[in-house]
Amino acid sequence: MEIIYGTWPWYVGGPLIALIMLALIWLGRSFGFSSNFRNICAALGAGKSCEFFRFDWKSQWWNLLFLVGSIIGGYVASHYLSVDQIPPISETTIIELQALGFESAGKAYSPVELFDVYSVKNIVLLLVGGLFIGFGTRYAGGCTSGHAISGLSNLQWPSLIAVIGFFIGGLIMVFVLFPLIF
Repeated sequence: MEIIYGTWPWYVGGPLIALIMLALIWLGRSFGFSSNFRNICAALGAGKSCEFFRFDWKSQWWNLLFLVGSIIGGYVASHYLSVDQIPPISETTIIELQALGFESAGKAYSPVELFDVYSVKNIVLLLVGGLFIGFGTRYAGGCTSGHAISGLSNLQWPSLIAVIGFFIGGLIMVFVLFPLIF
């Protein structure tokens, strides 16, 4: 059980992801988790009022099944296969986060100061961040996993540009905006 409870190293997880991507390519499918939002909206009838949602969502049943499996798998893993896992982060990162006011850094899975405190600032940050992520995902034609895993494995030039943009945006957020917000 220790193998299941522990974090898998990159040299196990990476090849597993590669095998899944090869299987999808072989089956003529392309993986994109965020496309499920479009599928769900189309299935619920959003195509009646918006052209974007008018398509054969039933052809994407396998992607919806993947979404349901991910939700169930995440629930099972977090409730039955984890023992208060705290991601291992470096001491330097812990010190820097604590200097920004995150005393739970290195002691909790997610920052308690951001997700467990319902202040106006936190609600606005989460709402604005969610809107940016939702808009960016749609504007970029997919999310980070869709572009970085699926798009790059299919050698798609737009995915390479998107992934470079994700990294640049992440660096700007971490080194410029994050210290200003906190």
